[in-house]
Amino acid sequence: MVVPDASIVVAVTKPAEPQAQRALRDYYHDIGGRYHGRPMTEAEIDGILTEDADEDLQPPTGWFWVATLGERVVGCIGLRYVTEDGTRVGEDRTRVGELTRVYVSAAVRRRGLGARLIGTVEQQAAADGVTSLRLDVRTDLVEARGLYTRHGFHEAPAFNDSPYAGHWLRKTLR
Repeated sequence: MVVPDASIVVAVTKPAEPQAQRALRDYYHDIGGRYHGRPMTEAEIDGILTEDADEDLQPPTGWFWVATLGERVVGCIGLRYVTEDGTRVGEDRTRVGELTRVYVSAAVRRRGLGARLIGTVEQQAAADGVTSLRLDVRTDLVEARGLYTRHGFHEAPAFNDSPYAGHWLRKTLR
């Protein structure tokens, strides 16, 4: 059993704030580098951040958390509220929580941070009245799929046509 590292702080952060931007850059370096088989350039990441600003990952349409160890950013996770058909919505409609931008730095993996981030999302989603979470994940991200499965996510029908998604997972909250 992995004991969570109490020295890692997880806090809500707006996506435009510097720590969130650092977390998102690290996320894209990791996930994009793995996908392309080479390091992503800063220009490529700038393009992604400009194209998909993640502005909806703040209330009332979502949340974004950044994990830090001292001054160093070591992870992040986002929660976006959408309808079943994927439309982004406000507080006034039935919502599904969609996990996104899930990242744990290689430097702190196997210290319980992934589980802690998922638990944080589940608590917030439940507090906001959401009863179901979903996410998509690439086939090559075996470790991530294992983490989600260990935390009760199961294979589900595709809910988007993302060219990067190979698996769609879902979890019912109690």
